[in-house]
Amino acid sequence: MNEQELQKRGELLRSEHRDLDAAIVALTEAGSTDQLQIARLKKRKLRLKDQISMIEDALLPDIIA
Repeated sequence: MNEQELQKRGELLRSEHRDLDAAIVALTEAGSTDQLQIARLKKRKLRLKDQISMIEDALLPDIIA
């Protein structure tokens, strides 16, 4: 993937991450008793965060101090 594609993919993942966060908050505030669903959403959110981190690492060069 080139830099533009990585940036686009990163933005899509960040958007999905925000959407999942909103869904988790909404379910929690609504008093949802489906803890399995909430746990799955949280796991998905963590996977997205890892993917976002990998993309950001690929876009930002390492600086040797």
